[in-house]
Formats: sequence, structure tokens, C-alpha cells
Amino acid sequence: QVQLVESGGGLVQAGGSLRLSCAASGRTFSPYAMGWFRQAPGKERAFVARITWSGGSTYYADSVKGRFTISRDNAKNTVYLQMNSLKPEDTAVYYCAADTKNFRTQVVVTTTSYDYWGQGTQVTVSS
Repeated sequence: QVQLVESGGGLVQAGGSLRLSCAASGRTFSPYAMGWFRQAPGKERAFVARITWSGGSTYYADSVKGRFTISRDNAKNTVYLQMNSLKPEDTAVYYCAADTKNFRTQVVVTTTSYDYWGQGTQVTVSS
């Protein structure tokens, strides 16, 4: 079992920045890739970014490419999502997720491929 807890969400004006954190506990000695997803009201949960176990490969949704950066610190069992140049359309609940099966694969965007999920953190971008 891997437990995930997100933090760092909040209210920010358009053009601002936030950094989300996702702390993992439990079976953290096993390798896993990490992803960030988001879900806006009335919409399906959508892929945002992913990082492999080693941190050597990342992948982003087109909508956030160039604005968001995913990173991880395995010594701290923590993954980050740095979000810059935020737009009102970035408003959503952001979830982190762990993929224990395909931890070396760069591109995995489907929610069903991830085994463990956090509870989510709200990000609201005002115009």
C-alpha cells in the first residue's frame, strides 16, 4: 500500500504560481512512477504530468507544457508540481497518483494505470 497526501493548493490570480507537493508513505521502498491529474467541475479527471521512478523522464499534457514542471525527491518520498503562468482554466482539484507497474515508462496517461491516489487539493485561479 502507498498512501499519498497532496498539499499546496489555494487561490491565486491569473499569471501567478503555485507549487503542489505529494508526500508518499507506506510501501515507498518499491519503485513507482508518479503522475498528476486534475478534475474540474463537471469534467472527467485529466492527465497533467508524469515522472518516472528515476526522475529521468517526464511527460506533460499539451495544455500545461512549458508552464508546469514535475519533479521528485525520492529521499523525501515527495513529488512536486511547479505551476507557473496559471490560467483560470487551470482551476481544478489536483490529484497525485502512483504507478507501481510501469515505473520506467515515460508516457502513461490513463487513470486506470495508476494504483494509488491522493485525496486531492483544490487550485483556484481567478481572472
